[in-house]
Amino acid sequence: MIEKEEIEALVERYNLEKVSIGTLGSHSALNIFKGAKEEDFRTVCICTRSREIVYRKFQLVDEFIFVEKFSDLLNKEVQKRLRELNTILVPHGSFNAYIGMEGILSDLYVPMFGNRRLLQWEINREKQREWLKRAGLRLPKTYESPNDVDKLVIVKFPGARGGKGYFLADSPKTFRSKVEDMIGRGHLKKSDLSHVQLQEYILGVTAYFQYFRSIIEDDVELLGMDRRYESAVDGLGRIPARDQLQVDLNPTYTVVGNIPLTLRESLLPEVLSIGDRVASVSEEIAPPGIIGPFCLETIITDTGEIYTFEISARIVAGSNVGIGTSPYAYLKYGAGMYMGRRIAWEIKEGIRRGLLKNILY
Repeated sequence: MIEKEEIEALVERYNLEKVSIGTLGSHSALNIFKGAKEEDFRTVCICTRSREIVYRKFQLVDEFIFVEKFSDLLNKEVQKRLRELNTILVPHGSFNAYIGMEGILSDLYVPMFGNRRLLQWEINREKQREWLKRAGLRLPKTYESPNDVDKLVIVKFPGARGGKGYFLADSPKTFRSKVEDMIGRGHLKKSDLSHVQLQEYILGVTAYFQYFRSIIEDDVELLGMDRRYESAVDGLGRIPARDQLQVDLNPTYTVVGNIPLTLRESLLPEVLSIGDRVASVSEEIAPPGIIGPFCLETIITDTGEIYTFEISARIVAGSNVGIGTSPYAYLKYGAGMYMGRRIAWEIKEGIRRGLLKNILY
C-alpha cells in the first residue's frame, strides 16, 4: 500500500504555482474541470478517444493524456506525465469501476484529493454498513442468503455500477428466476453472484445528499441533493396497469441521469446531523477521515424516517445537477458555488495556507 509519506514526498517536488487538477474523462469530469478553471487551475483529462468530443465541445481541458482504456492511468509513463504537470487527481466513480481498489492503493503514485484508505470501507458493503451503524444511522435490514428472503428486497452488487443489474425479489424462487433473466439479458455475470447484497426494500422516496467535509475549515457542508432517473424502472409509469400485468416485466435500475431535489426544511436537521456523524466516525476508521465530497444515499418514508442504504466517499454524478444552481450551496456561498468548484477552492486554500499535504493522499 502506498503510504501518505510517499505522496507528501511527491508533493514537495511540485511547483505549487503551476498546479493542475486532473481526472478521468468520465462521470463528473465536466463538474471538476469547470470548478478548477473558475479557481484558475490548469486541467488535465486522462481520456479515451471515444469520449474526447465531450471535453473538446465544452473547452474545459488544457491538457489531454489519451489512453486506450481508463486502467492505463496506472501506466508509469502516464503517471510520470501527470507528475510533470504538477497534477492533483480528483477521483470519481469511474476510478472504482475501471481501476479498482488495489490499483489505487498500491500502484497510483500521483497525489490524490481525498483519503485513499476510506476506499476499503466504501467498496466493501459489510464494512460500509459497519461505518454507517457506528454513526447511528437508520439502515435497511439485510439478508445473508437468497434462501432467507421472506419479504421484498432489492438485490445489489458491489462497485460503481450505476444500478446496472439491480432487481427486486420477494422469495428464493423469484430471486433465482430473475438472476437467470438478468444473466440472459447481459446485465449480470455468474461471477457477480458471489458478491450479492440483499437489502430490505424500503417504501419511500430516494434522496441523495451531497456533502463536503473540509479539513481546512473543520466543517461538513451540505452542498446539494438529487434523485436518480433510472431505466427501465422509471419508465414503467408510462405503461398502463393492465398492460404491466399482462407482460412479464423485470425492470432494470440503470442510472441514466439525475434530477435536482429540494427537501422540506423540517427534514434538514437530521440530514445535517447524519452528515456530521458519518464524517466523525470516518476519522476513527481511517484518519484523518473523509477529505472533500461524500454522498449519503437514502430513502425517506411517508413518516419522515430517513434510511441510509449506501455511502460514496467521493464526488457523485448527482452533484452535476448543482453546477451553478444548488440552493444549498447558494445559501452558504452565494452564486456560483458547486461541488467541482468547492474541491478546487479547497485545494487553492490548501496551497495558500501551507496545508496542501493535509488534503492529499
